[in-house]
Amino acid sequence: MLFACLSGCSSAYYSAMEKVGIHKRDIMVDRVEEAKDSQQEAQQQFASALEQLSALIAFDGGDLQTQYELTNEQYESSKSAAEEVGMRIAAVENVADALFDEWHEELSQYASVKLRRQSEQKYKETQRRYNSLIKAMHKAEDRMQPVLVALKDNTLYLKHNLNAKAIGALQGEYQSIKQDVEVLIKEMNLAIQQSQQFIDLLKS
Repeated sequence: MLFACLSGCSSAYYSAMEKVGIHKRDIMVDRVEEAKDSQQEAQQQFASALEQLSALIAFDGGDLQTQYELTNEQYESSKSAAEEVGMRIAAVENVADALFDEWHEELSQYASVKLRRQSEQKYKETQRRYNSLIKAMHKAEDRMQPVLVALKDNTLYLKHNLNAKAIGALQGEYQSIKQDVEVLIKEMNLAIQQSQQFIDLLKS
């Protein structure tokens, strides 16, 4: 019932937008752009969280409570960035389903065989590129989860052990998190690149 309600709300929204000259293709471009921007912001945030973790394990005297608060703040910001990416991807998928369904249905309305064939080729190419894009987006999104889990574990451990020994214990985790963040940033770069290519395709 919830899915039906959401679908109905989306259909009403797209219909209303078309009445003012904004079509699904335009919305698709905007949403892919927003998803790309959210991934770029998430890249920066996860890099910032890694930087704070690096500063933490290099901690040499001072207020450990402050270091905990900074580490926790970075974790919460990373979590929010990941959630934003997820919402943006879902929004892209929603309009993509509506766009491709409409496009497929309208292919049968052509009287010209030549024009129908050209439109069908464009439809298939756009759908192929979209499938590749959304796969890359989800792959990058999935990479965020193990990093978030590790950041949360480190934050909790530090909270429960505010002492120098806790810093020593976290040093062993740093390299693993660093590697995961590097892979995440690489996957996001690929998704961001494909996003721009897809936007260019829709605008062509």
